[in-house]
Amino acid sequence: MKIAILYGPRDLRIEEKFIDTDNLEDDQIWVETLLTAFKTGTDRGNYEGAEPVPGAPNYPRWVGDSNLGVVRGVGRSVKKFKVGDRIVSRYPHQSEYVARQSECLVLVPNEVKSEDAVFSHLYALSALCFHKARFVPGETVAVLGLGVIGMGAVAVGRQYGAKVIALGNSEIRLEMALSVGAHTSLMSDDENIKQKIKETTGSCGIDLVVLTANPWQAYGKAVDIIRTDGRVAIVALPGRGEGRLDFNPLDMRWFYSKGISLIAVNGRVGNMFPGNEDLYSGESLCKQMLGYMAQGSLSPSSLISHRMIYSDMGQAYEMAYRREKNMLNVIFDWN
Repeated sequence: MKIAILYGPRDLRIEEKFIDTDNLEDDQIWVETLLTAFKTGTDRGNYEGAEPVPGAPNYPRWVGDSNLGVVRGVGRSVKKFKVGDRIVSRYPHQSEYVARQSECLVLVPNEVKSEDAVFSHLYALSALCFHKARFVPGETVAVLGLGVIGMGAVAVGRQYGAKVIALGNSEIRLEMALSVGAHTSLMSDDENIKQKIKETTGSCGIDLVVLTANPWQAYGKAVDIIRTDGRVAIVALPGRGEGRLDFNPLDMRWFYSKGISLIAVNGRVGNMFPGNEDLYSGESLCKQMLGYMAQGSLSPSSLISHRMIYSDMGQAYEMAYRREKNMLNVIFDWN
């Protein structure tokens, strides 16, 4: 099989690796990849040589974690899937894989397009921001950072009943956010942003900020614009790839005076929902996202800016390295 391996900063290669698909164990399935999606923020950091995310491998390492494929073989005890099923997983950019049926593999409904489904695990992470922050329908939510996860938060927030304000540093991205459900959009560096938020919310302020952008500047903006006693759900990696701080991220202006709550969204729910953990697992939220896609109310494919064959993957990573703003949802074709 073919797999993308990152050997060091800006050194991405497609390599051949052997996997045994002829001798599946009883609980294993063999999946042939159709599409993978590019998680631009995190994978760009890996590509640039930013410090590793805790728990992630060092170089040489795989990249990507959004894979859609077709089941080509199953072991004797596999009941969840059959040959010909489409499934989504968090496997990397690779042409095929062998997995156990107990892993986080989710069946794609027939009515969902592959180009939508490949983003379902990423949008599930966007959805988790709302659940971990104890979102209540009707609240005003600002999404700060309009990459793949941020756009997912905009679209999912609309589904969940939020009044969504999109905050970004690109007019192109702001227009995209409006197209997928933002009620309003603002440039995050607008010097009058707090006044505009006040006008937009009728002086009620922002109840929840979903922070998807890594720079400390974005973090500072999030804690500055949130209302007193508001929450900031952080699905970003604050400060990754940056130098020393020039401010105190736990300044008493925010935590003593405003009493805000910071919530880390790392893909796990922990013990936040005793007895209901399965409702908010990655698998369950992925199924929920696929359900919205089946209804036609969630369409990540509408934001696809580039469709590329897997062998051109290096070009996409270089575009992300250059931070090209016309680049958003990118998929790689492995056929």
